[in-house]
Amino acid sequence: MTARFTDRTVLITGAGSGLGRASAVRLASEGANLSLVDLSEEGLKATTDAVREVAPDAKLLTVTADVSSEEDTQRYVDETVSTFGRIDGFFNNAGIEGKQNLTEDFSADEFDRVVSINLRGVFLGLEKVLKVMREQGSGAVVNTASVGGIRGIGRQSGYAAAKHGVVGLTRNSAVEYGEFGVRLNAIAPGAIWTPMVENSMKQLDPDDPRGAAEQFIQANPTKRYGEAPEIAAVVAFLLSDDASYVNATVIPIDGGQSAKY
Repeated sequence: MTARFTDRTVLITGAGSGLGRASAVRLASEGANLSLVDLSEEGLKATTDAVREVAPDAKLLTVTADVSSEEDTQRYVDETVSTFGRIDGFFNNAGIEGKQNLTEDFSADEFDRVVSINLRGVFLGLEKVLKVMREQGSGAVVNTASVGGIRGIGRQSGYAAAKHGVVGLTRNSAVEYGEFGVRLNAIAPGAIWTPMVENSMKQLDPDDPRGAAEQFIQANPTKRYGEAPEIAAVVAFLLSDDASYVNATVIPIDGGQSAKY
């Protein structure tokens, strides 16, 4: 595999599972130094083990942090810069789904909880990392939005509001920072088989989550779930120089489902 990230440092939030872990493995296989951030120490250890399998000599930093905390965000950025000297790529990925409910039953507390991680967390990451990248005169950011950030999905008010907000943040900051040599794009994953999606199926049908999963995917043109490495390949492309003129773009990765009437 081409080593597009040799001597480059990529910071990943939500690195302890799912898309974050798959992207860490992919980027390490292409030579990246990695700063891995997650709330779960156990998840970070598992990701480190997965990275070591494909890149035994990869330079790694792990930071346990809450992305919704400004203090924790500043700390993971400072530790990354202190360790590696710069931040070339930022996969601003940490997020949760939250409970599924009609808007009238969603609750303000649950709304605040989901938005604090999925939107405030993304903003805080941008706030701290973009300053570093602007001063460097280079950098690439990929924010994790969702198909729930480009269309309605139902029963997920907090998630949908936050992910639509991520799309807006991405486009706004991309317009601001292009002149400084910094690109920002977002991915909008659909039905990707990760622990979060598996939990979503359990919410849909606690008695038969696998049956719910099979029924759910029938609406997709491909009739299958996406896999985390398929997302990681797009993330790596957007963070690489191969995407040097891609800016302010939101890329659905959903098997075509969001285009289907």
